Amino acid sequence: MHRLLILFAGLSFSSLSSAEIYRWVDPQGNVHFESRPRPGAEQVEVRPQVIERDDATREREARTERFFDARREEQAAAERQAGEQQRKRRQACDRLRHELAQLSHGGRYFRLDAKGERVYYSEDEVGAARRQLASRISQNCG
Repeated sequence: MHRLLILFAGLSFSSLSSAEIYRWVDPQGNVHFESRPRPGAEQVEVRPQVIERDDATREREARTERFFDARREEQAAAERQAGEQQRKRRQACDRLRHELAQLSHGGRYFRLDAKGERVYYSEDEVGAARRQLASRISQNCG
């Protein structure tokens, strides 16, 4: 970032130094500066101001840059985490919708008991499962 700032400053100074600035005085005695020449205007040489920074200023700039780098990394990590949470939520919603679609196709549904034997769900249990899935989808998936 520091290099970018120096590059930007260098470009703006070079364009500033190549710009033509003219100074002129109006009849009331007010001094004006413009980029276009006027009759009686004199060209002014514009030189960029060179600013020397001491060690304390350079250290302060480095600390500021480190702070902003850390802040950008925190924001990137938060965005990655939010993206991962959104992906997991989307997967969960897709799974819920799939389960509801499976229940809507009809058929006989069962679970295995402790002996490994099938215990079939009644129509009321299947209806309750459909309502529960639809409720979870509306609450969590928008």
